[in-house]
Amino acid sequence: MKLKRLLIGGAAALALAGAAQAEGVKVGMITTLSGGGAGLGVDTRDGFLLALKNAGEAGQAVELVIEDDQQKPDVAVQIADKMIQSEQVDVLTGIVWSNLAMAVVPAAVAQDKFYLSTNAAPSQLAGAGCNPKYFSVSYQNDNLHEAAGAHATDAGIGKVFIMAPNYPAGQDSLAGFKRYYKGEVVSEVYTQVGQTDYAGEIAQIRASDADAVFFFLPGGMGIAFMKQYAESGVGKPLIGPAFSFSQDILPAVGDAALGVKNTAQWSKDLENEANKTFVETFQAEYGRLPSLYAAQAYDTANLLLSAIAKADVGDADAFRAALAEADFPSVRGKFRFGPNQHPIQDYYVREVVKEGDVLTNKIVGPAMADHGDAYAEQCKM
Repeated sequence: MKLKRLLIGGAAALALAGAAQAEGVKVGMITTLSGGGAGLGVDTRDGFLLALKNAGEAGQAVELVIEDDQQKPDVAVQIADKMIQSEQVDVLTGIVWSNLAMAVVPAAVAQDKFYLSTNAAPSQLAGAGCNPKYFSVSYQNDNLHEAAGAHATDAGIGKVFIMAPNYPAGQDSLAGFKRYYKGEVVSEVYTQVGQTDYAGEIAQIRASDADAVFFFLPGGMGIAFMKQYAESGVGKPLIGPAFSFSQDILPAVGDAALGVKNTAQWSKDLENEANKTFVETFQAEYGRLPSLYAAQAYDTANLLLSAIAKADVGDADAFRAALAEADFPSVRGKFRFGPNQHPIQDYYVREVVKEGDVLTNKIVGPAMADHGDAYAEQCKM
């Protein structure tokens, strides 16, 4: 899929009084629009487009090219090469999956292209592999799982069974959980990426003496596991990051998700004007509630627009400085970048509830405040 928006010079609607008008920017979005992970990419695309629309004339300063990576690293690399060499984009964004990000991002920044992550943020790119042209606008992969580990500790859960797919984000997730969980991990299991049958893992959970289960299974993997787990009758309480209970998958999971606690840096009920506008306009535009992926993409687009208003992307140092200021109204409220250009932000415990006939999440308490990541000190920029 490819979508192009006509380029119109200037971003005056966002520019501060007296600021020099900057040129526009060409953005290549590589995201997942087909297969089991399509819902995540669709929300990424739609959140980004909504921010451009809501920005009015300023949003027209962005020319956007969108293509489907099919959740395949080799396809993502081919698209990135085409976007850089043929489309001559200034900025890349949109990748959902960390294995795809690891295939694309290092090569992209080596070719002097900025990469703004709407989601995937592997530890390798936060620490020694950091780069002045790489910003994660979402989190660092470990973060939501660290918050889940802190929550499990605070909740007094003594023994936990932990499980995630065997790829960079899955490895980061379990490392993050263990970093802040002070109880006993009775079993640590890695599943296959794209797996849909969890009978074996559920049997291991049943046989364990765990008090609860922490799992990270995004997209279709989480849907399959949740349905099978509910049918199994095992009944051990579940804890997860927001990815496992995101708005895009809750309708498919159904009532099996009710009452489950999960951790996130965003929720639709966060009380700030930017978030209120985002949620209301997303529903009006697309006829559904936004997910975490849409919220992160919306913020990424607004970060980009804030930088365009202050600097020309051709002046790499000035443009990077404008991005680093994070001078935009985030749907998360407080938002700033740490020294490795990853967010420092608050994290919350959410609970899956039903509002009328709609499954969604509501915040039930804090998890971590002004939290950065464990790899920043390894970043030398």
